[in-house]
Amino acid sequence: MNRSRARDCLLVLLWFGAASAVIGGILGVVFNGAGLPLEYLKGTPFDSYVGPGLILGFVVGGTQLAAAITAHNRHSNNAVLTAIAGFGMMIWIFAELAILGEFSWLQVVYFGLGTCEVILTLVLLNSRKDHHKHAV
Repeated sequence: MNRSRARDCLLVLLWFGAASAVIGGILGVVFNGAGLPLEYLKGTPFDSYVGPGLILGFVVGGTQLAAAITAHNRHSNNAVLTAIAGFGMMIWIFAELAILGEFSWLQVVYFGLGTCEVILTLVLLNSRKDHHKHAV
């Protein structure tokens, strides 16, 4: 995969991750889970979906958004932020599974999204390293 295609794919994933996490967070806060049963929260530190919605929207969505913006603008720290965003998405899914104990196919999708973000970040870092070798 060439550098340009990897960057484009990463940007699509980051913008999608940001939008869906923010929308999911809003649904969690405004509609208290948007149809998810409150029974899922039994035995957790949460008695409503407001807390998880805020975490999803601000932490996960905010990290994805910051990474998307810095990657789009080719900021010097974009690799660090894109890796954090990808790992953050994977950690969110692990925490969700551990706390709720409920499984959904969407968790596979979003864990895969985070994994792809990390892999594409590594591809871009490697291509940058190769580029510098050849530029010398």
